[in-house]
Parts: sequence; structure tokens; C-alpha cells
Amino acid sequence: MTAEWDSLAVAVPAAVVGAALMGLASAAQAKATKEVPQGKTLDPGLLVKLAHRPLWLVGIVATIGGLLLQVLALGFGPLMLVQPLLVTALPFAAAFSAWLSHRHADRVVVLGALVCVAGLSGFLALAQPTGGSNELVSDVGPLAVVLGMVALLGLGLSTVLRGAGRVLGLALATGVFYGVTAGLMKVVAGQLREGAGVPFTHWALYVVCVIGPIGFLLSQNTFQQGRAMSPALAVITTIDPLVGVAIGIGWMGESAATGAGVLAGELMAAAVIVAGIAILAYRSNHLVAPQASPAGGSRVHPSQPVPSQ
Repeated sequence: MTAEWDSLAVAVPAAVVGAALMGLASAAQAKATKEVPQGKTLDPGLLVKLAHRPLWLVGIVATIGGLLLQVLALGFGPLMLVQPLLVTALPFAAAFSAWLSHRHADRVVVLGALVCVAGLSGFLALAQPTGGSNELVSDVGPLAVVLGMVALLGLGLSTVLRGAGRVLGLALATGVFYGVTAGLMKVVAGQLREGAGVPFTHWALYVVCVIGPIGFLLSQNTFQQGRAMSPALAVITTIDPLVGVAIGIGWMGESAATGAGVLAGELMAAAVIVAGIAILAYRSNHLVAPQASPAGGSRVHPSQPVPSQ
């Protein structure tokens, strides 16, 4: 028990500080993506344009720091514990977004972010994740197919829909890619504890090197094409840990509490998360709505820069 608590004493703070850095990264990147011409989904040219923006580079440094802390947390804690803790990036992102825009954080946006955190925290408390391995102990095929279909669904929705539907489709696909990347990063983190060269002998590291950048590029598309940051980020930071929970159970042998009462509670927690996302979407749409000018009723054009929340 002492060893388990010692591991959690490393995993929990690392995950929360990593979430804070991810919140800073999301706020910086969301602001920077609005400063370059909009490109096609998954066009690497977007990254080339963004590389000339100092604010975006700040976001990259924060992303690297957040990922390193996430790997540290995953090396010591269960995937089903670490990934839900990363949803605390939501209120951090709202606060950093307000700071970068030189304004006070919107209280309703912060409320929506905290509602999402509360819902996912409730889910975690009910699930009571335990055990697990740093290795893939089950056949990855069936769950990989399901997750692949969900990601394709998100990309498909982003193709056929416009406006908020397009952005939420991109966010759904991004969350899946992030969740799978995190699951495989736990494998890599466990291998690193065995030796620096061990990850290079396993396919997990190479898959991470492919799907990780794809997920990151999708996130930049999501931030750029969305009118506001918070709803899309809420979807990403909710889908990511839920995928992590599925991978923890399906691939890594982690266990969770079961029973009708637990399932009912988890459904209620999911409803709370959806409510938080709805609050963020409603408030963010209000914040970016064209405002009448005090002079003569003319309105700000929708293409003009607006605050990211």
C-alpha cells in the first residue's frame, strides 16, 4: 500500500501540473491559429505558417512540458487515474485565454469548465480504477477498430457539416487520437523505466510517432476553425480521458467498479459533462456574437478577431 501511495504522490501532481501546461498551450495555440489564413484539414502547411508566430512557439514549449509530465504521471499511475486528471486543463485554459487577451476570465465559461471537471471527477470516483500493467495485456484489435470508427465518424462529420458541427467533429477525432496516444505513451513510459533503449524494440513508440502528430495537427485545425476555444477543448479533454478509460480496461488490464448503481452514477456524471459542454457552447457563442457599436448600431464583422474562451 505504501508503494502505491508513493506512486500516486508522483502521478497526481505531475498530471495536474501537466494539465496546467496543456491549458496554457491550448490558449496560446488557439489565439495563434486565428492569426494565420485558414487552411484545409490536416494540411501540414498550417504548422509552417504557425511556426512564425512567437505565441504559438510558446504553446509548443508548454505542450512539450505537459507531455513530459504526462509521461511521468503515466509511468507511476493507472491510465484511468491520470487521463481524467488532465481534464483540469479546461479551467486552466480559460484562465490563460483571458490573461493572453488582457481581460478577466468570463465567470460563466469558468463555471462550464468546472462543471465538466466535476462530471469527470464523479465518473472517476465511481469507477475506482485499480491495478493494470504498463504492458498491453489484451488483444488490441477489437477496441482499435471501434476507436478508429469513432475517429472516422468525427472526421466525416467535419467534412459534411459546417459551423459548430464541423468543429465538434474535429474535436471528437482529436480526442480519440489524443486518448490512444496517451494509452501507448503509458506503454512507452513503462518501457523507459526498464531501460532507455527498450521502447525502440516495441511497435508502440512508432505508432505514437505517427498518430501523435496527426492528433496535434487536428487540434490546431479545431482551434482555428472554431469561433471559440472552450466548447471544442471541452470535447477534446472529455473524449481523451474516456478513451483512456477504455484503453486502460481493454488493453492494459486495469479494473473498475461495476454494478447497476455504479452504471447509473456514471450516466449521471456523463450528463453533467454534457451540461458543462452545453454551458461553454452557449456562453462562447454569446461572447463571439457580433456586437453593436456604440456610435451607430453597426456591427463587428464575424471575420474580425474575437476573444478565445
